[in-house]
Amino acid sequence: MAPRNRGKGKKGGKQKKKKNVAENEVEEKYRKAALEVDILKEHLALRQNVARQAKADSEGLRQRLLELERELEMSRDDKQDIYEEMIRQYQELQRQTETRIQQLETETKQLQEQLATCREEIQQARAEREQVQGEKDRTIAELQGKIDAMETEYEKILHGSLDRVLSKLAAAQCCWEKEATATHVEHKERLREFGLNPLEI
Repeated sequence: MAPRNRGKGKKGGKQKKKKNVAENEVEEKYRKAALEVDILKEHLALRQNVARQAKADSEGLRQRLLELERELEMSRDDKQDIYEEMIRQYQELQRQTETRIQQLETETKQLQEQLATCREEIQQARAEREQVQGEKDRTIAELQGKIDAMETEYEKILHGSLDRVLSKLAAAQCCWEKEATATHVEHKERLREFGLNPLEI
């Protein structure tokens, strides 16, 4: 088989190297987006746990208020001051709890938006990776097709050359046989001229 064109090999190598770089960049982008999604999920779970704890604290405070109210009704001592202090504490805690819940809901919404954005980026990265892989597969198939075609062409050329060589050898052999026969006959005639029998020699 004849040697391949070195120029085309270098060009194909550069194209392959560029595609490998693009594929690596897509993979890196995909891994970073997946990591960000995991981090956002953890933050979201933490905020939800804090919100549930805040609501649980609020419910506990309500229960405590009811207990204090019952104790107030039983003791009747400093009823008004204790009751007002209880109301004040309850209202203050309720205000703080509502404010914290609003903050957590805002943070949760932001985290959900970031999570949606990261998912879109992951889908885009996945699509880009699939596109790069598809291009790579098509390039490999195209190169393999060219290689197969070249091998077929070289095989035809080799068979053609071999057939021509065999034809020339056959023609040369025929010519050599004719020349050998003529030389042999000539030598026989000369031996007879000298009175010699060729079969006895």
